[in-house]
Amino acid sequence: MRGALSAMAAAALLLGLNSAPADAAAAASGRITGIGGKCVDVAGASTANGTAIQLYDCNGTTAQQWTVSSDGTLRALGKCLDVTAGGTADGTRVQLWDCNGSAAQRWAVSAARDIVNPQADKCLDAAGSSSANGTSLQIWSCTGASNQKWTAPSGGSDPQPAGSMAVAPYLYNGWGSPPSPTTVMNATGVKWFTLAFILSNGYCNPQWDGSRPLTGGVDQQTINTVRSAGGDVIPSFGGWSGNKLESSCSSAGELAAAYQKVINAYGLKAIDIDIEAAAYDNPTVQQRTVDALKTIKANNPGIKVYVTFGTGQNGPDNSLVGRAAATGLTVDSWTIMPFNFGGAGQNMGQLTVRAAEGLKTAVKNAYGYSDDQAYRHTGISSMNGITDNNETVTVADFRTILAYAQQRHLARLTFWSVNRDRPCAGGGADTCSGVSQQPWDFTRVFAAYNG
Repeated sequence: MRGALSAMAAAALLLGLNSAPADAAAAASGRITGIGGKCVDVAGASTANGTAIQLYDCNGTTAQQWTVSSDGTLRALGKCLDVTAGGTADGTRVQLWDCNGSAAQRWAVSAARDIVNPQADKCLDAAGSSSANGTSLQIWSCTGASNQKWTAPSGGSDPQPAGSMAVAPYLYNGWGSPPSPTTVMNATGVKWFTLAFILSNGYCNPQWDGSRPLTGGVDQQTINTVRSAGGDVIPSFGGWSGNKLESSCSSAGELAAAYQKVINAYGLKAIDIDIEAAAYDNPTVQQRTVDALKTIKANNPGIKVYVTFGTGQNGPDNSLVGRAAATGLTVDSWTIMPFNFGGAGQNMGQLTVRAAEGLKTAVKNAYGYSDDQAYRHTGISSMNGITDNNETVTVADFRTILAYAQQRHLARLTFWSVNRDRPCAGGGADTCSGVSQQPWDFTRVFAAYNG
């Protein structure tokens, strides 16, 4: 946790604080998103002085359109974000008020995504670390916690919510009743999905689940829908069941060509290799995969390659990481799946952190990274709700994982799956979490990740 930002340092972040007039031109306009992907909202869209400022589902209304002005004010509906009565105590509420040039209306938006009132030397804070609609906003001593992290307009356009590509929950079209991606996007602010799974059709030919075509089917429709809503997808190769391309292709060159076919079909920015079946235990298959990914990285500058694999409670087997490092393959995120450890009644948040620390050590040792470099090349892919081994991963566990990811600046934070992120109502396998929740509760937590 970082210490509180000093008033002098915070003031230095203000744009033109001493020289700009009170009606200074806007630097940027759009929504401000925070914990759970929720928007900073003027309650009831009222313009009355003293109107409460709250968190609420992002809905595109003018009550959620904020201007970051060059005089250090944050403006909505023609008025300013104001600390009630110019207070400086923890818990002082913020409100909407006529712009008056006072220090109670000056804010510094830092590169670390804090919104600081320099007079109080306090951060804008979602009360109680809640992301519920109607949560009051206040000032509080700066802690670095997720309820004090905000994504504010910075370039004249509506920013993507925090996390962006790093937060891409798995979405599966294979069976059951997959949720509408736009429903999830609108409710949570998440923009990216890891779309599962690309498999072999029996030989070295990539298809969705080994049977659905790359183009023209439901998966293509999903990609089009997500992109039209301002998001994107990361296709995942592998998974637990089905024929793996990594086994079906006879050489690294053939496997790279299969990966490339999918990359070309969709103009991808990232791919995920999901290694969780016995087929990947074969050293020949491992080396083929590593060599193929080296080719992909060389032929597609800028593409991100994620490798997702299982782990024990103290971290994963390091053989694949070591093989990749020895071959010269740099992976953007080695991402563990910290579940199916066995048995109910365990604290899955704490176990996830323990396993992630083991992953960091494995990556650090294999590549010769510093601790910070290693964390920034690792990730977590959890499972929400009841796991296959009857463990329970709760929303509170997700908050523990989020806090750890924020502290360590992980490269990836995702989970299986958004299909499961809803309460159970007699649906089939993997269509609900098995725990008491509101729809998309788990997604909202991870959507607050800002790296």
